[in-house]
Amino acid sequence: MPVAVPAPPVKAKAKKPPKSVRSVEKRILKPLDIAAAGGDATVLDRLWQTVEQRRLSGDVNHSHSARLMARGTAKVAQKLGEEAVECVIEATQGHRAETILESADLLYHLVVVWVDAGIKPEEVWAELQRREGISGIAEKAARPKGIVRAARTTKLP
Repeated sequence: MPVAVPAPPVKAKAKKPPKSVRSVEKRILKPLDIAAAGGDATVLDRLWQTVEQRRLSGDVNHSHSARLMARGTAKVAQKLGEEAVECVIEATQGHRAETILESADLLYHLVVVWVDAGIKPEEVWAELQRREGISGIAEKAARPKGIVRAARTTKLP
């Protein structure tokens, strides 16, 4: 006697968001058209200033930055780590456009870490200038041995 096979369940068609929402999404989330011209690193200084203003305002109802910092340093650092992992995944998979997006997220969250820690971009730029022209191998070898002990690892040369 043949056994009746149940028909697969019919999926309900997803309801479209309202036209106004679709319009905003289209504008905000439009496909990437990344031009090499038009961007420069000074955007990081401006971003730091904006995040610092948000920290000072403490307006957790209207500012993602203020809300994140209000949750504490551990949460700020966790978000940086999450964004770093997402960036690594996209880069590893060879997704150029997504790597750019995740890099922007990573830099934003790094700036939030700086603001939370009271670090100004100029301090980071000065450290980068100090290291400029120095071999990475030589720079790591010159680090105090206490750093290796504190890190509890032998991975640092």
